[in-house]
Amino acid sequence: MDDLTRWQKVKSRLFYLFPHHWVSRAAFFLGRLNTMLAAYPIGFFIRRFGVDMSEAEHESPASYPSFNAFFARKLKPGAREICDNHRALASPCDGTVMQIGDCADGAIVQAKGREYSVSSLLGVRNSSVFNNGKFCTFYLSPRDYHRVHMPLAGELEAMIHVPGRLFSVAPYALQAIDGLYAKNERVVCLFKTDFGKMALVMIGAVNVAAIETVWAGLVTPRSRSVVHYNYAGYEPVKLGRGDECAHFNIGSSVVLLLENGGFQWNPLYCPGEAVKMGCELATLPALPTPPAPPAA
Repeated sequence: MDDLTRWQKVKSRLFYLFPHHWVSRAAFFLGRLNTMLAAYPIGFFIRRFGVDMSEAEHESPASYPSFNAFFARKLKPGAREICDNHRALASPCDGTVMQIGDCADGAIVQAKGREYSVSSLLGVRNSSVFNNGKFCTFYLSPRDYHRVHMPLAGELEAMIHVPGRLFSVAPYALQAIDGLYAKNERVVCLFKTDFGKMALVMIGAVNVAAIETVWAGLVTPRSRSVVHYNYAGYEPVKLGRGDECAHFNIGSSVVLLLENGGFQWNPLYCPGEAVKMGCELATLPALPTPPAPPAA
């Protein structure tokens, strides 16, 4: 915690006493109130955080009947371009890259000097498939676009709702709270792709009182115990690269896990760099050309 200010250290300790769920459930209720007055606090929020409404499908604050409708706003067609390289990994969201790299024997870097395990994040025992793969963590600030999209085309195999705390996921909290992502409430989505297994983990946080997926609707808040949803063998949920898969309220974090350790991260996106949904986050080197068959 050497890089933290004294006030940040105090706040990080106060998190343990803060009524996360009570405050977040109140935010859940208030954020969904439809009222003609919603345009005023929305307008204040836009100015306070510098939200770029020129990208939004509806630019005027008066177009949104509630805070939640504003936070989960869609973008105009063409506002984001999905990289067209077949072997490229597209960024799943707008935000800031917090950490990016390799999963070293099942360990993921949370912040300088702090790690947590793949198994604790996913809430499942059979997580070893990702132990020597790749990971990237994104922080979505209040000003960002809050919908999450597919980095690769894939088929959903399972979804896991893991209840937990609702600590802040602001950058200073990552330096102060061990295993924060594995402590917070989260929704784990497991996919199979042409390049191996992939996991998208949507992390809840204080005031982020709802995570929704396109196939199941509202997933949180729902249960106080871990709930597994098995999609393998049922009517398949198949999504293309760039397709929307989930969205948040206000802001939170996304952790992307890849089984395939052969992806090469784009050097433009190191920790601390801003990223846009659809940009080329990584590429998989082309497979070697098989030798020609011997002449007859």
